[in-house]
Amino acid sequence: MLRPQDTATRERKRLDGLWSFALDPDGAGRGARWHTGPLPSASVMAVPASFNDLVTDPAVRDYFGDIWYQRSVRVPRGWADQRVVLNLESATHRAVVWVNDTQVAEHEGGYTPFEADISDLVTPGEEVRITVVVNNTLSFQSIPPGAIEETSSGRKQRYWHDFFNYAGLHRSVWLYSTPRSHVSDITVVTGLDGTTGTVQYTVETAGGADPDGTGRGSGAEVAVVLRDADGAEVAHGTGTTGTLTVPDVHRWAPGDGYLYDLEVRLLDGAATVDSYHLKVGVRTVEVRGSEFLINGEPFAFKGFGMHEDHAVIGKAHNDAHLVHDFELLRWIGANSFRTSHYPYSEDVLEHADRLGVVVIDETAAVGLNMGLGGGIFGGQGYTTFSPDTANDATREVHAQAIRELVARDKNHPCVVLWSIANEPESETEAAEEYFRPLFDVARRADPTRPVGFVNVMLAPHGTCRVSQFGDVLMLNRYYGWYVNTGDLAAAEHDFKAELDAWAGDGKPIIITEYGADTYPGLHSLVPEPWSEEYQVAYLDMSHRVFDSVDAVVGEHVWNFADFATTSGIMRVGGNKKGVFTRDRQPKAAAHALRRRWRGGR
Repeated sequence: MLRPQDTATRERKRLDGLWSFALDPDGAGRGARWHTGPLPSASVMAVPASFNDLVTDPAVRDYFGDIWYQRSVRVPRGWADQRVVLNLESATHRAVVWVNDTQVAEHEGGYTPFEADISDLVTPGEEVRITVVVNNTLSFQSIPPGAIEETSSGRKQRYWHDFFNYAGLHRSVWLYSTPRSHVSDITVVTGLDGTTGTVQYTVETAGGADPDGTGRGSGAEVAVVLRDADGAEVAHGTGTTGTLTVPDVHRWAPGDGYLYDLEVRLLDGAATVDSYHLKVGVRTVEVRGSEFLINGEPFAFKGFGMHEDHAVIGKAHNDAHLVHDFELLRWIGANSFRTSHYPYSEDVLEHADRLGVVVIDETAAVGLNMGLGGGIFGGQGYTTFSPDTANDATREVHAQAIRELVARDKNHPCVVLWSIANEPESETEAAEEYFRPLFDVARRADPTRPVGFVNVMLAPHGTCRVSQFGDVLMLNRYYGWYVNTGDLAAAEHDFKAELDAWAGDGKPIIITEYGADTYPGLHSLVPEPWSEEYQVAYLDMSHRVFDSVDAVVGEHVWNFADFATTSGIMRVGGNKKGVFTRDRQPKAAAHALRRRWRGGR
């Protein structure tokens, strides 16, 4: 699936704004066919936005079930004889979509796009009604998982990820047009041979004849042109597959987000039937022993686990917040981040491409560990993997989430590593059986990038049965916070001992989480937990450990900024492990990291 784009042959219309909105706690709307007319008792809701924090009713904030959105839109007159597509960048956690009275799409998974060809259901120049029912209920067969439990006050949604279960239409909704015969997908793989770059491309087309029997659709000719950042042509080719050679290539590299433009054209003789542009960064990624290499050079990850999380709008994408967050990454000296714990908006990856920021791209598989709850040690009363909890059906949903993540993000040069899960149970035979085929799914989807998962402290070295499948070791560790609390000397000793053991596995180690909750403005002469001084001392201790273990090739602090969670006695207005507050003001730790990562500048 290609992202909607304006080109010489394509147009798009963004459907963001105020939509009609209705909650459906009784689940009556589908049977009553709410999609066939105006929503009953509707209010208005902003799109994109999480619905939760835009209202004042606490029952709405914590609502789970069916959530209805609706609006009418006029299809542009100029789209006559064109293919018309409805595209939703995300709907958390699943959705069904109707155009007028006809169901056109159904999708599971809250953070990847889906679309429907609605050409036969619309008339250019006329209005069409679009209805979306989003459902945010979590079960053991969803990714992330959850459970509905009966309590003395009624049914409650329980989940085990340590961030608020924001829901709704978090990203843009589009109408777009293409020619009937069109480019349907593009895959690029780049390489380097000294100063020469290569761009292998594969193009899929649809909507036309299939004379060669390939199943790729249109029999029209495919032509490709690669241009540099100044618009000068540097290579060209024909055919649905091929390799372009770029002498004196300008590499995409950390801190240097140089992008070429690959134009793919579908031709009928000399006429251009369809045109699509793809930004291409020429670079290589490789794991060699305990080194992580970008363009053949060792790379050290410096940055954060992050969240799409802001006051009022929740997980909605917002371009102003995007620009500001990347400015803060630049200011502090970070070169990378992880999309914890779900795929971020593709706008985020495009910006990382432009700026040369490196990304670990993660699925929404967080909470698959009944021995761990919300970042706090303690059992949850369930067995993680069983016929009645996370099972074969869960794994297929998880596998599809991996496929969709790779399909969306495979061409982004910023993405150097796939993370297929965060902190799952990994010390049991059941976990090994669950994850073994998922690593195969990831490698079949993309054989060019390393694959890993994020290991939790409950499965220390020597007990984890899943780390054998990863190309890298990604470890979340909280020595000095959840264990050795307040005793940084003991934390340093124990942390070093465990990392030395992992280093013996001969793989690169990325510390994907380490951090301490810190209430902004809380100070103590002697560093004590929750104070700004303790957060700085905690980071200093951790860095001494990392610097003493050669296999450690990355440090991602948890977290970039404070973020919303479910309420609880361990969370004071959310998770406070950010080095920035939720409104992006620096704590003392931000200045300490800036000194480390920017060399005092």
